[in-house]
Amino acid sequence: MRRDINGGIILLAHRIEALKNRRANILGHEQSLKTAVLLPLVEWEGKICVLFEKRSLNLKHQPGEICFPGGMKDPSDPQALDTAIRETCEELGITPDNIEVIGELDTLITPSSLIMRSFVAWIKDSSLIQINPDEVDKVFMIPLDFLLEYQPKKHDLIFKPDFSNDFPVQLIPRGENYPFRLNRMQQFFYLWEGEVIWGLTARILTHFIDLLKGNNLGY
Repeated sequence: MRRDINGGIILLAHRIEALKNRRANILGHEQSLKTAVLLPLVEWEGKICVLFEKRSLNLKHQPGEICFPGGMKDPSDPQALDTAIRETCEELGITPDNIEVIGELDTLITPSSLIMRSFVAWIKDSSLIQINPDEVDKVFMIPLDFLLEYQPKKHDLIFKPDFSNDFPVQLIPRGENYPFRLNRMQQFFYLWEGEVIWGLTARILTHFIDLLKGNNLGY
């Protein structure tokens, strides 16, 4: 019995020691929906522009909304960047050699546990774009100098806890009256020639613009 106890302690000690070489990840990432998008830059009419897509009106999910090219990670995608490039090529009808990746933006995690990785890249030749009508209604460009000066509208989206029928509220101090902290997600709204850019796309765009202005550069 004594040897069994000592053996168990040694095994636990080895497992604890192995944490030294463990690379941290996002807690709960196994259950999260993993997505990746590309923030495309193009030269258009002598200006640097950001390219946006308007989703096909025939799509079941968010038809007609404005977004960046991208989508869900496929098991065949080695990395998130591969997801962003693959989806961009499928939606814009271009090839990977027409994409020059610049770098990665911050990872976005939503209250619904969606993990979104974002990458900035040049589309070298925008004249080669042939949109996939099954996914994209149209594309349009907004000059970067306009976006740098634009002041988006800001509003808070508030998420409140909602218990499932079998949630054990009796195990929580104060039960249903527990003072849960409300989850606030700031929403940005950009208006451009009749189109509205909001939601995750606007959050990524705002983050990108802030970086260009010298905010939150991380150094």
